[in-house]
Amino acid sequence: MKTLNKMRFISLQTTLLTLAILAVPNTCIASQQRVIANHRFSVLAGTTITNTGRTIISEDVGLFPGTALTGQKSLSLYGNAHLADAVANVAKSDLVNSYDGGDTSILAACIPTELGGKTLTHGKYDSDSGTFGITGTLTLDAKGDPNAYFIFNTASTLITATGSNVKLINGANPNNVIWKVGSSATLETYSHFEGRIFALTSITVNTGATVRGQLLARNGAVTLDNNTITSGMKSLNHAKQ
Repeated sequence: MKTLNKMRFISLQTTLLTLAILAVPNTCIASQQRVIANHRFSVLAGTTITNTGRTIISEDVGLFPGTALTGQKSLSLYGNAHLADAVANVAKSDLVNSYDGGDTSILAACIPTELGGKTLTHGKYDSDSGTFGITGTLTLDAKGDPNAYFIFNTASTLITATGSNVKLINGANPNNVIWKVGSSATLETYSHFEGRIFALTSITVNTGATVRGQLLARNGAVTLDNNTITSGMKSLNHAKQ
């Protein structure tokens, strides 16, 4: 009888463990981003920054090791341009350390490529397919926690659709929204984006798209076209004062 009861107990434990595993969403090992990239830069690139039309930027822009900032005459810049100088070099080092840093023991939820139509809370998210896209609105809900972080890791691209929107609610801070992109990011026309993009290669912001956060391209270029880029640290109205 004791043996039978023991077997029943073990069977019950196994069943409960199986149910618990099935109840947990897909997870995968992901790096927790160590966010130390320089906040003073709205735009930072490795090779070139190219602007078309009247783009407005609330803080500094930087290049390292590149020096080519084209379209500067039509650029309304409320910070400074640092082209391959010591300030840009420090910012580039910060970006490299931020991109490479992480704790691989941290678990992140693996989620599908399409983020549009979702409401996500504080956490770390990896793309199942290695890419992220946003069509429609992605809502990030801090639930009243000013320290809530939203960390997105994609092995390849980040692409937002025309007219798409990243919406922050309940105290979510764009400085705490991190997009680590394994190749390049593209923000399509008239989309609105929130957060800090750490792209390994390049970032393209197409006509009329707006950004509240940072555009940081480690090795390649940042391409702009009639955009408004404000930092989460400083509003455009404050910059104009």
